[in-house]
Amino acid sequence: MTSDNQKRVVIKIGSSSLTSSSGDISRRKIQRITDQVAELKDDGHEVVLVSSGAVAAGYRTLGFVNRPSSLPEKQAAAAIGQGRLIETYSELFTSHGYAASQILITRSDFSDETRYNNVRNTINVLLERGIVPIVNENDTVTTDRLRFGDNDTLSAKVAGLVDSDQLVILSDIDGLYNDDPRKNPDAELLKEVTKITPQIEDMAGEPGSAVGTGGMRSKIDAFKISMASGIPSFLGKAGVKNIIVEAVNETARGTYFDIEKIDVNLDRKRQWIAFNSGPEGEILIDQNAKNVIVNDKGNLQPSHIYQINGYFKKGSVVRILDTDNNKLGLGVVNYSSKDLEEFQLNQQDQDDEVAMNSDSFVCELDIAIPLGV
Repeated sequence: MTSDNQKRVVIKIGSSSLTSSSGDISRRKIQRITDQVAELKDDGHEVVLVSSGAVAAGYRTLGFVNRPSSLPEKQAAAAIGQGRLIETYSELFTSHGYAASQILITRSDFSDETRYNNVRNTINVLLERGIVPIVNENDTVTTDRLRFGDNDTLSAKVAGLVDSDQLVILSDIDGLYNDDPRKNPDAELLKEVTKITPQIEDMAGEPGSAVGTGGMRSKIDAFKISMASGIPSFLGKAGVKNIIVEAVNETARGTYFDIEKIDVNLDRKRQWIAFNSGPEGEILIDQNAKNVIVNDKGNLQPSHIYQINGYFKKGSVVRILDTDNNKLGLGVVNYSSKDLEEFQLNQQDQDDEVAMNSDSFVCELDIAIPLGV
């Protein structure tokens, strides 16, 4: 951005924040969002919207009373609803003098590094030209196996992808409480979270809306990703007046997620490895190797390998575990599983060694902390 006061912000809007009580798209709610985004852009900020709502906007047109449960029905609803959704956004942004764009992606677009970088480049061009990118999962073609899971997770990954200065997730609740405020009137709002502890995770509940897919648990998982990427984040209630502008100005009521000390701050390459790549195999290492790569931050050598699980090619991302199956991190291999297995056999037989140097594959150990996301 051009100054310390201007930010690149990713804002996630959930289905319940976009639809009426009958399940239809609420133009009034979307206008409230676009008005605020336009105000941010007038102030020089760059904004990416990650917007749910395609299925919710389309299922009633198909004749369903409630949100459909089968994949083909949800995909058909999304095929109707996505068009309605982006049309409404476009009309309202145009009234402010801004253009909106639509980016529909699947998890496979992020798991392939080339396509991942292509998405990044596309969004960067749009932002540089003053366009508002509106990102959603491509529900019309996505199978359950290839889903991000929910747009909370997607928004955190998009925030890392575009080097966002802030992630804002809006929901139907005004932050993280130490108990369910709908059941416990004495529940207290946590105004700031600097570390996702097991206690914080225990505070997460089930999905709170009939039209959405994400609950507080998915939001906590999203903030794990954003915090590991060094991105300050905010959780607040979508229906609060001027919530988006106040969140960006850090004056809103809600929960701010930030880390006091950056122990893990992943660059773009490591974000892709940690959160998007999809490990294709596993390598188990012994205790000596564990000490070398965990304590000394060294690279894993072929002689450190205890066991190889799965089939992978050169350049694949693999999961690194110790002999007790504890996850240590992820790494990019410089050799295929076949080559490494041949090296192991040659070692055992004390025959000619396979030509491998000491940097046979790199283990990005500083991603060990967010590995469980």
